[in-house]
Amino acid sequence: MRFVLTHSPLLGPLSWQAVRDQLAARGHEARAPAWPRLAAMGSDFYARLAAGLSEQVGAGPPVMLVVHSGAGALAPALETALASPVAGVIFVDAILPHPGLAWLDTAPPALRADLHAGVQDGLLPSWDDWWPPGALDRLVPDPQLRSAMTAELEPLPLAYFEEAAPEVGLSAPGAYLQLSGAYEDQAQMARARGWPVRRLQLNHLSPLTAPREVAVMVEALAREVLEAVDG
Repeated sequence: MRFVLTHSPLLGPLSWQAVRDQLAARGHEARAPAWPRLAAMGSDFYARLAAGLSEQVGAGPPVMLVVHSGAGALAPALETALASPVAGVIFVDAILPHPGLAWLDTAPPALRADLHAGVQDGLLPSWDDWWPPGALDRLVPDPQLRSAMTAELEPLPLAYFEEAAPEVGLSAPGAYLQLSGAYEDQAQMARARGWPVRRLQLNHLSPLTAPREVAVMVEALAREVLEAVDG
């Protein structure tokens, strides 16, 4: 099976690299490419992100997209841009696509207010500064791993969060892997769509901290998606 593991555009590719290695050890082709940097763009974020990542994947056999966190909103644009067919999309503690809506349109009002209050020169703080003190330490207890993760972060353009997603939905079959309680509503929406939904009692950054468990479940969901398509 050919996996393309896509990190949140607010994070870096390190978040999927250990899962990539686990899937490769299980006999799969797996890649964890990096999205183009948001800070280098001024507009057309969805199209430019999808085009940049598609160039890295190239043409070839069908891929199973695996999207984490904010990458879920980019799944339809990426599916359209990829030169390889998309066999399925597995959302891992991810937001579901929101065609025609901006990221901020889907965020809780309190978070929207906090983010707007932190804007300086059109930039939001890097993602690690969105968390209360000590929260990331609990999610990623290893200080070296946490330092490597935060080294990939940067201030984020507010314009990305204000841009409406393209008016295009997902064509490929989907599945959902929930890792934290914060994504219960997204998991419920996935279940309402008839997708396979699984739950691991871990946390939002478990692709980084519990790669074996996540890889095993991603592999199982991918097989379930393919079996459903094959009938």
